[in-house]
Amino acid sequence: MDLSGKLLIAMPGMGDPRFEKSVVFMCAHSPEGAMGLIVNKPTADLSFDELLQQLGIERAPGARDIRVHFGGPVEHGRGFVLHSSDYMSADTTVRVDDRIGLTATVDILESIANGSGPRDSLLALGYAGWGPGQLEGEIVQNGWLTSDADPEIVFAADDGGKWARALKALGVDPLTLSSAAGRA
Repeated sequence: MDLSGKLLIAMPGMGDPRFEKSVVFMCAHSPEGAMGLIVNKPTADLSFDELLQQLGIERAPGARDIRVHFGGPVEHGRGFVLHSSDYMSADTTVRVDDRIGLTATVDILESIANGSGPRDSLLALGYAGWGPGQLEGEIVQNGWLTSDADPEIVFAADDGGKWARALKALGVDPLTLSSAAGRA
């Protein structure tokens, strides 16, 4: 099972409050572990403009703003830009799939600030990481649902509605979900 390029959707009763009602875009998944970014939890304490100021990057007049998200509990000081595939830097972008790339270098922030960056993007500070077999165990224990990643959900401006939209895309009504795992 390779979940790269898929979404993880937190089930009710998720034991870790940092992941409650989270939607995680999976950037990498292999037998060695997994890495993803939470795409529906914006930070309240840092704006894109403040980040650019901290990095000494000037923002061009009219350049668009992007939201800064809590990407996960690992390496909070590290930034990742998840973006549409119309922006690809040969040396620094990881192509997750045909529609979405991941860049973790300052060059993409400079491109966004000067108005030449990707069409769709979100910035995440930190990431969600799992060791070998850990994520698979959490899925078996009813912690996560998985689905194909729809860029319309990943990059939507309505962060608060992404969890319900991701569930509805699977045909699941959030009100029918149980937090208890069962055995048949």
